[in-house]
Amino acid sequence: MSTLNLPSPGWMTEDVVLLEEQARRFITAEYVPQLEAWSEKGMYDREVWTRAGAAGLLCPAIPEQYGGAGGTFAHEAVIIRELSLAGFDAFGAPLHSGIVAPYILHYGTEEQKRRWLPGLVSGELVGAVAMSEPGTGSDLQGVRTTANKSGNGYVLNGSKTFITNGQHANLILVVARTDASAGSKGISLMMVETENAPGFRRGRKLRKLGLDAADTSELFFDDVKLPPENLLGSEEGQGFAQLMNDLPRERLIVAVHAQAMIERALALTIDYVKQRRAFGKAIIDFQNSQFILAECKSEATIARVFHDHCIERYLAGTLDTVTASMAKYWITDLQGKIIDRCLQLFGGYGYMEEFPISRMYRDARVMRIYAGTNEIMKLLIARSL
Repeated sequence: MSTLNLPSPGWMTEDVVLLEEQARRFITAEYVPQLEAWSEKGMYDREVWTRAGAAGLLCPAIPEQYGGAGGTFAHEAVIIRELSLAGFDAFGAPLHSGIVAPYILHYGTEEQKRRWLPGLVSGELVGAVAMSEPGTGSDLQGVRTTANKSGNGYVLNGSKTFITNGQHANLILVVARTDASAGSKGISLMMVETENAPGFRRGRKLRKLGLDAADTSELFFDDVKLPPENLLGSEEGQGFAQLMNDLPRERLIVAVHAQAMIERALALTIDYVKQRRAFGKAIIDFQNSQFILAECKSEATIARVFHDHCIERYLAGTLDTVTASMAKYWITDLQGKIIDRCLQLFGGYGYMEEFPISRMYRDARVMRIYAGTNEIMKLLIARSL
């Protein structure tokens, strides 16, 4: 569902195109018919994860020796796009596949990779990242959750909020402080397997402005005992560096999601204005409509070219934090503007829940906040001046 008519970018190799087609067929058949019910219920079903795993839509970039398909970020990107183009923006798979699994792959020990990655690929394990706290958002150095030594293991205490996949997750990567006196060098990443974690409890599923079916939650850790092998990697104090190293990937994932939402909004709107009539003619025949959509299509095309450029740079290992921050901030800002203009062309129907553009308007807003607010992105870019 795209109206941009751009040539296929270089990162869309033949195998990536085949995966794109496979993902589109599966999502259309298995998920799209359920989206309305999941939205009304306020959560999608747990089996969504295992079905996605069986279809090869989870962790496609994980190497074959750990159960994956041995692909690249390009394979992840087309799955993210197809989920969003179909309207399943609430699914937490991009975080599960593109953030949790790579942390384990890049920083885990060999034993940890073999222990957790196959389950993430199959969907038997659902991953989450517990960073934000009630008093700490973008400032990771302000984390208060602690993982204190106890014997040869750890005792985890603290609370987290705004956690994507919070109700379904059974493998949670927790950002915790292992040394209160070491600043950023006192932060470590701890893996919590919830099924064997007395003291762990899930708080309420948070009521949100958008993404109604997403299980964003509060999490609580009260004297949760962890064995030493649940420290990600083999050395304490590496958490902050690990988080910083993978931020370009996280921000690129948000940009990919936002770009797909832009393209879906534009396609839905063009289709609507061709059918809807007012004053004896189709809405598309009014010059105002044509000019608005001409602007939207031009800006969406510019964004897509930059989006493709960033993916190609990431695949080549040259996407830096500044450029990734530009992509995250600029494309999500544009996403809000284009969806707003598209909604206006729907008139009163744009304000009705049964029209997808209404939900997209709400769902898009958070993307300027998570993965680092757009103000933080501008600060990072400014440091490069």
